[in-house]
Order: sequence, then structure tokens, then C-alpha cells
Amino acid sequence: MGEAVELEAGGRTVRLSNPGKIFFPERGFTKLDLAQYYAAVGPGILRALRDRPTTLERYPDGLGGEWFFQKRAPKNMPDWIPTAHITFPSGRSADEMCPTEEAAVLWAAQYGTLTFHPWPVRRDDVDHPDELRIDLDPQPGTDFADAVRAAHELRAVLDEFGGLRGWPKTSGGRGLHVFVPIEPRWTFTQVRRAAIAVGREMERRMPDHVTIKWWKEERGERIFIDYNQTARDRTIASAYSVRPRPHAPVSAPLRWDEVGTARPQDFDIATMPARYAELGDVHADMDDHRFPLDALLELANKDERDHGLGDLPYPPEYPKMPGEPKRVQPSRAKKTTGGKETPPAKAPPPEPTAP
Repeated sequence: MGEAVELEAGGRTVRLSNPGKIFFPERGFTKLDLAQYYAAVGPGILRALRDRPTTLERYPDGLGGEWFFQKRAPKNMPDWIPTAHITFPSGRSADEMCPTEEAAVLWAAQYGTLTFHPWPVRRDDVDHPDELRIDLDPQPGTDFADAVRAAHELRAVLDEFGGLRGWPKTSGGRGLHVFVPIEPRWTFTQVRRAAIAVGREMERRMPDHVTIKWWKEERGERIFIDYNQTARDRTIASAYSVRPRPHAPVSAPLRWDEVGTARPQDFDIATMPARYAELGDVHADMDDHRFPLDALLELANKDERDHGLGDLPYPPEYPKMPGEPKRVQPSRAKKTTGGKETPPAKAPPPEPTAP
């Protein structure tokens, strides 16, 4: 697999062992290819990760080998990589790495990290997200073109409710992500409530095309807006992250004028460096903006007040949350109630829109 090599990043030297180890057998990409890719897009991925508690999706032996999510900072992590103390819904807590230098990304690549999963918070305030993340997830029978159609309507919704602006990117699979930088003054619960409001408004505008139904049996052939990606400890792959698929795709930041012309398969660890060298980070200005959520939270209040639309189910690993309806899939609920739906629990009064 070859002698170890050393890579330079921001004045630091990162040692890469076994650089010839094959990480993507279908295309022959090695650990060195992975590290060199991250070096090529270093400023871009650091912009996406900077100061954020970050979970590492590690494949120490490449695709086909064992893999795992590493939430706690590795014990052998160098002391120049800071951490943040974060709390999980279970009540447990951990110190997660928070990249502040490009070299931290290369260090993680040395240990088989393919995908970086940053929290939507910064290490100096881990309880108030500074991004609203919308995940447009194609369901069976739909594809990327359907996600594109939803993304353009989403852009209009965001603009209408508070003049919000989103930055789109490919997921690295069939979907699209749209990130909105927000003022860090709302809780995770409030940000999730805003995401639900977005999803419901999208459903009203595109009922045959978009859904926020949590249970898969109810989604049909529609784009699922996964509102639970905004819940505490749920993360989305960062921009420029490599995804664990045979052709080594990456999550590619896009300009809005590319949403509809670009294709997910256009972006992988071989093609993205050339794009980055030509265009730079097309999301470089995200951190120059911070938008309020007041209009979306008022929309959520209106949905509850006028239509009785309260909270929606949380992921299964979460403890029961206040105001949450029963976590019983509809087909099972009908069986246990003699064919009648169990009405959802009444939600508690909404949180204030500002601290």
C-alpha cells in the first residue's frame, strides 16, 4: 500500500499512512485520492464545518469494510483541533471535534472519514442553530428531477415568508438540500417547528408532488421534506462531503441557476477539484447572511390556530416529546382502534419566536 506520505495544509503537516489503500474499488480511488480531494476543496469544506460539532462517518478499510459514525472526538485527536460539549436527546453528552483548520479535515481522512456530518450550531452556542436545513428526499417512484421541481417552489416559499434565502446543494444521492443561514436565537424545537411550517406550505402548493408524512406508507410517490433533520442530534452531510457510494460522489454546492441543469453524477472526487479550481466555493457568502424565522414561526402558529395542525412525530430513538402525537404508524393505529384513526394529541402553546 506504499510508504506513508505527508500532506501540507495551512502550515500543518498531516501524515497519511497506507496511501495506496483502495477506498472505492469500483473506480480504484485510494486513501490518497480521498485526502487529495479534500485538500483541493479545503477552504470550501472548512467553511461548511468551521466551529461546528462534527460527527465522522468512517470507513477505515474503504467501501465494503466495516464502518461507523464517530460522535465522540477520537482519543488520538491532536490538541490543535478543538471540541464542543454537546447533549443528545437521551440526556447523554459528548465532546465532538470542531474543525477550525483545513488540516483537521485531512487528519480525519487519514482515519477513513468519508462524510462529515456537522451540527447546525457553532461551538460557542450549541443550543441555538444558525442554519435551517431543508432535506428534499425523493421517495420510490420519484427522482432528482422531482427534487429540482420542489426546490424551485421551496425557493419561492422561503422568499415569501421573511425574505429568506437558501443555498442549494446536491445530497450526493438523488436528493437536494437547501440551507438557510439564520440568526442563532431560536431553539432546536423552534427551528424544527419552522421546518414543519415550510413543509406544510409546500404540501398545500404541491399536494401531488411533496409530502411531510413521517410514515413511509403514507408518502406515496412524492418528495419527502424530512423535517426531523432539524431535530437535535440529526445532521446532514456537509457541502463537499464524499458519500459512501461506489462512484465516490460528493455533495456539491450549486448556484440557483444550476438547479435543473446540473446532475448529481456530475460531481465526484475526480471532477469536483476542477470545478472548485474554476469557480471556487459557490456558497462562500453564506456566512455573510443571517435571516430571522419570525414569519415561518407565525405561519406555524397560524396552522395550529386556524387548522389545528400541531406537532408531528419525532424519530424513534427520541424520548416522548411534549405535544407530540402518538408514534404509531397509521395502518397499525387503525387495527388497534377498530378501524378509526386515533386523533393526534393537542400540542402545547408554541414557544415564543425570540428569547
